[in-house]
Amino acid sequence: MKQKRTHFRFHSVRQPVLRMKRNVLRTGLSVLILLGATHGSLQAAARSSATEVSEIVRGIHESGKTIYDALGEQETTLWIPNLLLEEILNQELHGLSVEGMPLRTRSKFVKSAICKALGYPTPKAFKKTQPRFPGQNFDVYIQKSNNLQVWNEALSASRRYVLIRVAPDDRVQKVRVVDGATLAKLDTSGKLTQKYQARLTMGSQCLDLASTADTANVRALLGTEVPPKQFVGAPVDPPAPETFIPIAELGQRLSVLLGTSFSDAGSDQERNRGAELHRQMCYVLGYSHYADDGACPDITAQIIEVKLQLSTTIDLGIAAPDSTEPLNLPAIQGKHLRHCDVRYAIFAGNTDGDTVTLTNLILVTGEELFDRFRRFEGRVLNKKLQIYLPNGFFDGDAKSSNGESIELGL
Repeated sequence: MKQKRTHFRFHSVRQPVLRMKRNVLRTGLSVLILLGATHGSLQAAARSSATEVSEIVRGIHESGKTIYDALGEQETTLWIPNLLLEEILNQELHGLSVEGMPLRTRSKFVKSAICKALGYPTPKAFKKTQPRFPGQNFDVYIQKSNNLQVWNEALSASRRYVLIRVAPDDRVQKVRVVDGATLAKLDTSGKLTQKYQARLTMGSQCLDLASTADTANVRALLGTEVPPKQFVGAPVDPPAPETFIPIAELGQRLSVLLGTSFSDAGSDQERNRGAELHRQMCYVLGYSHYADDGACPDITAQIIEVKLQLSTTIDLGIAAPDSTEPLNLPAIQGKHLRHCDVRYAIFAGNTDGDTVTLTNLILVTGEELFDRFRRFEGRVLNKKLQIYLPNGFFDGDAKSSNGESIELGL
């Protein structure tokens, strides 16, 4: 200390400076003591938490219960509170790779990892229960985007929702566990968006002309003459008799794509894969360029809806394919084309993760689509609730639909 004092002996403010240094030292010592105590408390809390987690997971494992078994009155110690559930899943799933997995495979893989993390046996097949993990009352959603989609039901205030963020490198980045009441604050409408679906079944032929002729309405308005192989116009132009391709000729032109391949944009890039097929179809139909205005049907000039199927579920949009309601297109000779007049070009294929190969083509009008394909699992209409997860959601910082901050703590 003497050496430190001599450093200031030529300054007129020596005493105030010394007093300041002593105060700083005392404050620093107090902070260090406080930090030491806090660190010790944190360590003890961490040990306590780890012990609690270990006991619950071991208890679940030893109980022999499955994710579908309800907990009895004497088994409340097997219930995993929200905070602990989030802690366990973040610890066990962080960094888990789902690279190259199709969506259904990814879902099963992640749910299997959750079973293992919580001490449950992994079922051979996951039942379509609501929620998916009834024993702990939670559903699982894997999110690579901020658009959360809840299918065929409204939010349940008491249910837990395990939301898993997957980073651009296809590894699990963060897990959040919130209840339905919290998610409801993010919902801007509360409305279920309807969506029709059907199950894909293959015929014996690679080219299946399920509808041998266009609807009577299409034949009357657009004719049956075959246009030239190449013609002036854009794929997004309104339909016109001079450029309209009848469905039988349509099959011949599109069949040249069977057996061809293109790069796979990724297991979760369904729209980009579909856009590439859409682009190639424009060229083989006779257009000099590709165009897509996002309207329905995809290739407006040919009233074609494009479908690329790498799975058995055909998403058909919010309008029934066999609906007689008019399309949002200009009238022809005073009459309108209808949804049931649309031609569905359904390409089936497979992928090895790098390349998509087209193997089958089914052409069918909307009028006959449900004669060729069964509605998905007997359900006439599927619905989904769409909720946008704001930036910061996975960090516990978010705002409700009216802009107010909401508490995402558990």
